[in-house]
Amino acid sequence: MLRFLFLVLAGALSGPAQAQDSRLHKLEVGDEARQWEAVGRLDLGGRGFCTGALVAPNLVLTAAHCLYDKATGARLDPARIEFLAGWRNGRAAATRSVRRAVSHPDYDYGNRVTAERVRNDLALLELYHPINNTTITPFETDERPRKGQKIGVVSYGKDRAEAPSLQNICEVLARQDEVLVMSCDVDFGSSGSPVFSFEGGVPRIVSVVSAMAEVEGRKVSLGTRLIDPLQVLRAALDAGEGVFQDAAPKMFTTGTRRETGAKFAKP
Repeated sequence: MLRFLFLVLAGALSGPAQAQDSRLHKLEVGDEARQWEAVGRLDLGGRGFCTGALVAPNLVLTAAHCLYDKATGARLDPARIEFLAGWRNGRAAATRSVRRAVSHPDYDYGNRVTAERVRNDLALLELYHPINNTTITPFETDERPRKGQKIGVVSYGKDRAEAPSLQNICEVLARQDEVLVMSCDVDFGSSGSPVFSFEGGVPRIVSVVSAMAEVEGRKVSLGTRLIDPLQVLRAALDAGEGVFQDAAPKMFTTGTRRETGAKFAKP
């Protein structure tokens, strides 16, 4: 269980690693912001928002728990979910509605927060219209990072809903039961955020933010496993599984300014 996970890790997380982490850097303007436009805000039909990232022109990777209404536990209608790629200060590089959503078959939203729930907390969203934009390039994925490896996270969150923030140096503190325990700074709304490795100079997604927690007074973030579950999700889409919406929605043009009034979603 997650509580047991924390107790086991408590003695292993001492040290100065977190003090070496970089601060959150808001991506509001310029080329630096544009290179992350495949990360976007997922607006969840008025119940809040999460973060997601393109892994194909028509596929968004996020956390499975973002697909559920926290108050009722009911699965959200995909028609109520929108992906705002590169959302910054009232504008998105591209806005798309979700045609279909599939979550990992071993994920149980009704289950309490355990290591099993965290490691399977993955979902793929199929967009109604692919984002075929030369400035918005889907991210590649990579193997689970090792303990001590430097990583980064791009996320939206509480008090930073209008532009994403990058933390390009944080660290894998531990790996246990296929859950990553990370020093990365996340907050409500950061659920589903892509965790990147930068080895070889190319950002590749290696995990997805599932939850935040505390160990010995230190704030940590918890990340999913990725490669095998992602293959399971792709296979499910190929087999025609998932929750569909019924009618094709309108498609917003690139750069459209919109008012969303978004609230952050708690992980």
